[in-house]
Amino acid sequence: MRTTFSPKKESFEEKWYIVDAKDQILGRLATRIASVLRGKHLPVFAPHLSPRTHIIVINAEKIKMTGNKWTDKIYYWHTGYPSGLKSASATKMLKTKPEEIIRRAVWGMIPKNRLGHATMKRLRIYVGQEHPHKAQKPHSLKLETRKAREE
Repeated sequence: MRTTFSPKKESFEEKWYIVDAKDQILGRLATRIASVLRGKHLPVFAPHLSPRTHIIVINAEKIKMTGNKWTDKIYYWHTGYPSGLKSASATKMLKTKPEEIIRRAVWGMIPKNRLGHATMKRLRIYVGQEHPHKAQKPHSLKLETRKAREE
């Protein structure tokens, strides 16, 4: 009699990946990051478990968007005070908080539950090349570009 294999939390080993966001298209980058954070790249994916995968994103300020998204895309948030609805275009967000653009794009692709919140804590986004996680020896996570796919 066969039984269905279900991975346990202990069966995942901790892995660190580093992603360079320079000249990457936002949506394609976010889908790849969300997929790896959830563990869909592993042969033992389980939707109820979160593998111990950490992702470091560098060069967040050098992200690309296609079309007119730099001017047309509007980010909204509320301060919590009466009439506290704030908004900013993608261009303004890039100048003030470029890491927030990537964080919101990835959050849109993660389940909105306790597991999703825990998953987002393992995403670290930095402006520039430097990051404080060199001791974890992160592996480079290769992302396909449009030019690489056409060749």
